[in-house]
Amino acid sequence: MPRRPELLVLAMDIGSSSTRTALFDENGRMFAKTVVSREYAVCYDADGGAELSPAVLRRASVECLQETARTWRASPSLRKIPIAGVGASAFWHSLLGLDRKGRAITPVYTWADSRCADDAVRLRQEFDEKKIHARTGCMLRASFWPAKLRWLRRTQERLFSRVTRWVSPAEWIFEELFGATGCSHSMASATGLYDLRTRQWDTALCAACGLEVEQLGQLIETATGTRSTFPELREAKFFTAIGDGAAGNLGCGADVPGRIAINIGTSAAVRAMETGARKAAPFGLFRYAVDREKTVIGGAVSNAGNLRQWCVRELRIADAEKALSRTGGVANELTVLPFWVSERAPTWPEHLRGAVIGLSQASSAPQILRAITCAVFYRLSEILDLVESCTGRAKEVIASGGILHSPASIRLLADALGRDLRVSAEPEASLRGAAVYVLEALECRVDPLRQGKIVRHDPVLAEKHHVRRACQIALEDLLSW
Repeated sequence: MPRRPELLVLAMDIGSSSTRTALFDENGRMFAKTVVSREYAVCYDADGGAELSPAVLRRASVECLQETARTWRASPSLRKIPIAGVGASAFWHSLLGLDRKGRAITPVYTWADSRCADDAVRLRQEFDEKKIHARTGCMLRASFWPAKLRWLRRTQERLFSRVTRWVSPAEWIFEELFGATGCSHSMASATGLYDLRTRQWDTALCAACGLEVEQLGQLIETATGTRSTFPELREAKFFTAIGDGAAGNLGCGADVPGRIAINIGTSAAVRAMETGARKAAPFGLFRYAVDREKTVIGGAVSNAGNLRQWCVRELRIADAEKALSRTGGVANELTVLPFWVSERAPTWPEHLRGAVIGLSQASSAPQILRAITCAVFYRLSEILDLVESCTGRAKEVIASGGILHSPASIRLLADALGRDLRVSAEPEASLRGAAVYVLEALECRVDPLRQGKIVRHDPVLAEKHHVRRACQIALEDLLSW
């Protein structure tokens, strides 16, 4: 009979499309019956806006926490085990303004909000972007806080002046629900206002955005001032939320040398975790902090699962899996720039929008879906090449995220990359990663994740995809003039 766990940790995954909670034991094993999820949606508009309601995000978090706590209380075995720690994975880059009483007075401006693109251009005229990138690990682009802050100060001066503190949504959630204040180095590192070398807020960039460092969160790993409204958590230690990308690598097993994670959900990213030296990432990619020792290097694309949802909805595709034929993916004569939402790595074509070239009367909805899906994967292939130019060729590439629900997509991804893929054995990589982060901080021994299956690529199909990828690069170059 397995021994009873000595402690539990509560993990949250606060994402741009859903929030999840669950309990884990000290070895990193999740109790499936405690998993709770609530979905919501980013509000997009034609001007490039991409916002979330703070109230919706808070309500989803409360409902998830209440239900997980209810399950803990109702279980004769679980309720005897103390919840020793609480941590979270949360979506990077998003910005929220609070007044002097800590109330949210702005929407959550997500990474996908591109209304500040012109302000990003002005920042690149004022600063040397390559030097800023080397210092912060971030580009001077619309996804990050500097451009968003400059845009808000320019277009909504009164609102900007009312904001006492600028925070990530996860910081606000932790303060609202647990009374736990502070910002992790991980979350700060993806704002574009954090100096990786000094591990402090970048005062020059803060000044350029019209704010004082005191308006940003205190950089700590363990949150302070806890007054949790959840009685189950009153003895727990609270850890400030880390970025979802960092948590994803921790949760899927891509947290050691030789492994690279490709996570595909609403957006998608390629990430490798490194320890120690913090040399600059290749220009166009990012380097963000995980903790005091580890960083992740990689690149993200804005269009992935959200683009698949658009295809299914607008093209009225009844069976997406059947449409994603492996051989049909390379027989496609369509060339696509998958830029429905302002795109990011590796080229950051912020002023280009989506394009489909080669349509004819013979074109079909499944053909368009295949072409768009492969186009996303070609962008990830470019990022993978750049990451490996810095880290060396990976022994394993691990696929995780929502793509795990689509075996056809995983096969297409393997062919488009020209690489065999290890499928993550953990379907909730970011959620598990949040738990792993807390458990390691509590000095618990986390069990290794069991190995997932291998999806082999087809070398013949991979070569044809390489040709299609070159066509996509040529089209982007042509339209960028």
